[in-house]
Amino acid sequence: MIRVALFADLHGRILLAWKLVERYQRETGQTIDLILQCGDMGIFPDLDKLDRATLKYAQEDRSELGFHDDFLTPDPSIQQLLDGLSCNMLCVRGNHEDHNFLDGLEQAHRGSAYPVDCYQRIFMLKTGHPFLFQKEEVALSVLGIGRIGDRKGRTHGPYIQPYEQAQLQQLIYKQPLIDVLLTHDSALHFSDYGYGMQEIRDILNALSPQHHFYGHTGKPFSRTIDANGHSISWKIKELEYKQNQLLEEGCMLILTKDENGIEVEAVEADWLKEYTQSSWRYID
Repeated sequence: MIRVALFADLHGRILLAWKLVERYQRETGQTIDLILQCGDMGIFPDLDKLDRATLKYAQEDRSELGFHDDFLTPDPSIQQLLDGLSCNMLCVRGNHEDHNFLDGLEQAHRGSAYPVDCYQRIFMLKTGHPFLFQKEEVALSVLGIGRIGDRKGRTHGPYIQPYEQAQLQQLIYKQPLIDVLLTHDSALHFSDYGYGMQEIRDILNALSPQHHFYGHTGKPFSRTIDANGHSISWKIKELEYKQNQLLEEGCMLILTKDENGIEVEAVEADWLKEYTQSSWRYID
């Protein structure tokens, strides 16, 4: 069996995701083999290159800068936490990342994913390059599509790039079997008419992955059958705090795959309420 934790839109709260995975394992006795994340990690190694939104929210909540603070320079306590977990994190690009930094890493690494952090535990999936995760006799195929779509045809930083579009077209021709489609944006017109990414719609229609996970839109957690009639699309709730300082429903999902197929459920546990905006960093 493969067991996967899923998150979206961490906006710097990367350490919180790892803490939740560790707590889930302690509470349930079930090992997480992989973490999948739907973009907007908040990867800004240079604080002089923050985008306007991240800069605004970081003035109210320093955790928006969690990549810079926690995953750029090794910290013994974080290293100890990660050493106690056997999983890595695979993510896609969101629109709130330092794309020049990520471009440099992507160009320097072959394969479908490349490391982005000082601990070598967080890997960015290249758009359109299938990733196969295998544990014993069970395999999970994951396809990532990062960044966001744009009705105006812009192709800088946060918007999908021509080379990524070309890679996705090649993939449609090859027709690989995909279990999980992991994206930041939604499919075009799926969440709101006129918004979303055409390339995601094309992949859903052509490859019909079993499950599609995405974030970005700000909508509540939901489970919906896609317009292709086959794929189950999951809107994962952002890992962020509202006025009550509590995490919201659907911010952490668990996927399991075994010889009988794939199942997905949202984590609903009282211990999640302990991880408030003011307390989560101090909970072991």
